[in-house]
Amino acid sequence: MNADQGLFVPLVLGILEGLTEFLPVSSTGHLLLAGHFFGLSQPAAFIVLIQLGAILAVITVYFAKLGVLIRDALKGQAYAWRFALAVALACLPAVFVGVLARDFIQQILYETPIVICTTLLIGGIILLIVDRMPKQVRHDEIYSYPWHLALIIGLFQMLSLVPGVSRSGSTVVGAMLFGASKRSAAEFTFFIALPIMAGAFGYDLYKSRELIDLSLGLNIAIGFAASFVVGALVVKYLLDFVSRHGFAPFAWWRIVVGGAGLVAILAFGL
Repeated sequence: MNADQGLFVPLVLGILEGLTEFLPVSSTGHLLLAGHFFGLSQPAAFIVLIQLGAILAVITVYFAKLGVLIRDALKGQAYAWRFALAVALACLPAVFVGVLARDFIQQILYETPIVICTTLLIGGIILLIVDRMPKQVRHDEIYSYPWHLALIIGLFQMLSLVPGVSRSGSTVVGAMLFGASKRSAAEFTFFIALPIMAGAFGYDLYKSRELIDLSLGLNIAIGFAASFVVGALVVKYLLDFVSRHGFAPFAWWRIVVGGAGLVAILAFGL
């Protein structure tokens, strides 16, 4: 991050990360476009490392539920172990491909704003269609998701490695297409975000350890704090919002942002 940008930029980016991480709009895509169009530049590692704030936001809001799950797993209760298996199955595909394709993703896709805008636009259209499709809900409780549904969600989550697709957006679409309710689909994304984001954080922290100096460390700390506060508010209220309004508002936001970005790039050369 450029030194002359001050501390305001990491604060803004942290707020943007916390606001968009758990919405199906692609936090990475928004952060990268903020850098491209508005000069809010940041190293690729910054985008991943400030996600720690969003991770802790989920842990804070879901602390009681996580505690109960861990307690019941230690007591040997079957539902807790089945849920742990479902979360693992939903995470493995993206972890495997993410490790193999990390350099291509960060060095090529992160630097291609037309790809980000296109995936935002197309993803918004798909999310809008799926949200409005008549569907028979077969899975309304995340603790009873069958293993094959979790694996399907994991395969959809692989698409989110392309910036602009959205981790939560891809998993929500996959879950709803195969019978999950809107609310449970959104809630399941919170739980599978924990190992995915924690793993990405640890891996990128290790890979970028020599690039993090005092100045960048301070920027990351500010971005982390902002993403934690805003992310906690989003996690706390998102499920009720989705229950009332569905995912259409987020789909339209994606379409507007992606479409405006493509116009700016193709018509004005920005």
